[in-house]
Amino acid sequence: MTATVKGRPSEAIVRPPLCEADACTLIIFGATGDLTRRKLLPALYELQCVGGMNSRCEIIGTGRTALSEAQFRSRVREAFAEAKDAVDTNDARWKGFEQRLSYLQGDPSNPEFYSTLAADLEARLQAGGNPNRLFYVATPSSLARPIIGGLAKAGLAKNDAGWSRLVIEKPFGRDLESARELSRVVNEAFAEEAVFRIDHYLGKETVQNILVFRFGNTMLEPVWNRNYIDHVEITAAETLGVESRAAFYEETGALRDMVTNHLLQLLTLTAMEPPVALDAAALRDQKVQLLRSMHPMTADEVRQRTVRGQYGAGNVFGLPVPGYRDEPGVQKLSSTETYAAVDFRIDNWRWEGVPFYVRTGKRLSLQHAEVVVHFKRTPQALFAHAPQAHLEPNQITLRIQPDEGITIGFAAKRPGDELRSIGVAADFSYAESFEGKPPSAYATLLLDVMQGDHTRFTRRDEVEAEWRIITPILEAWAKQPPPPFPNYAAGSDGPAEARALLERSGRRWREVASPAEGGKAVE
Repeated sequence: MTATVKGRPSEAIVRPPLCEADACTLIIFGATGDLTRRKLLPALYELQCVGGMNSRCEIIGTGRTALSEAQFRSRVREAFAEAKDAVDTNDARWKGFEQRLSYLQGDPSNPEFYSTLAADLEARLQAGGNPNRLFYVATPSSLARPIIGGLAKAGLAKNDAGWSRLVIEKPFGRDLESARELSRVVNEAFAEEAVFRIDHYLGKETVQNILVFRFGNTMLEPVWNRNYIDHVEITAAETLGVESRAAFYEETGALRDMVTNHLLQLLTLTAMEPPVALDAAALRDQKVQLLRSMHPMTADEVRQRTVRGQYGAGNVFGLPVPGYRDEPGVQKLSSTETYAAVDFRIDNWRWEGVPFYVRTGKRLSLQHAEVVVHFKRTPQALFAHAPQAHLEPNQITLRIQPDEGITIGFAAKRPGDELRSIGVAADFSYAESFEGKPPSAYATLLLDVMQGDHTRFTRRDEVEAEWRIITPILEAWAKQPPPPFPNYAAGSDGPAEARALLERSGRRWREVASPAEGGKAVE
């Protein structure tokens, strides 16, 4: 049993307004795709509404679909009106945003398209447009190389009149070799300081707060190590299936899609040494150092310390859903994993012997992301003769989504004559402590790109250090027969093998409340 004590400031803290970004022309490759419709354009509109977007910023959507400017704007308007957080497209702010939008049809795999794009940008410049250019690759990763090559050949990667910057989405390659090749192609065209490898988890409020929580509170540093911490678990669970992304997911899988970037980023922020400064270079130096202290697994270690799963038919929120192999676009005997759990180890002085358990999966019982730090048990001699005495270890839970916040679990005496303990929780919630809704992750990161701030982005050597850890797992899985898929039902908490991964050492995953018990699903 656990009681909860709500912790909040005496009065709400008002969030400061965003700083206005540099003026630029933003060119989106894949402007008719899902990412642009659901994430990028809403984030740009959000920036305009909170004063973060320069009045001279223009947005050019590009894609293969034949659309006029009016048709493109109409599509965006419909998407905004139908979104979960619907936008009033009759609002004056929307009208102003719509005027920024234009469209240029073209095949990004055709080198001739980039001459057309260059001519369009030059015409805008001659008409008084801003010379700064931001290229956003919101396409399947297979198109990244032809896009970057086309920009370089057309002379768009260099810009004597202003700056040219490139944003690329994860996954940054498929393994270590392909990641190195992609980095080579990128850096032949763009200087590293002009490249922004985006991981939207790094724009989330609670992810950013990990650094402040760890290094801004002196009470934590003395115990943030192997002497006091027993293990750490990092979870990113989804209730959704593959939806319309089957082609992407069949090539990617859970390990590449989530563990290689999102969850390893959470791990590095939780475990890294204090940086000398809170700037991009110092932060990324420490993350790379941490990743380099994680030795790649042998094939035998992969068998013992990893679990993969694939969901079958089941029920999510009381509704029947199909198994992965029955989703449109998925091969009938697909061996692509939709669930991955890994026992990572960090071979350095601070963390030697402390397991970092990471798990992610689709079609699970509840959508949530969190980091849970489990401390070691206290010596029980003091309470050995107290009735029903059983002190649970302390926990610190960093909730990434939903209900962003931090919970600290500790023991207290239960009221009454006898000395009985009870677990209680001091809870901090962003929603209750701060006025207004926090900026979305993409809005935060797009503003950073426009301002040239690399702090929340991934560097080339960091990407390669991540793949150095993940590639041996992929290679071992390719050689080992897959489990008998499907091996967990949709709406469950994952395969039984994932529970066994912790139970072998007497540990267990933290239980999360189901929706009926207070949890909720998020998009």
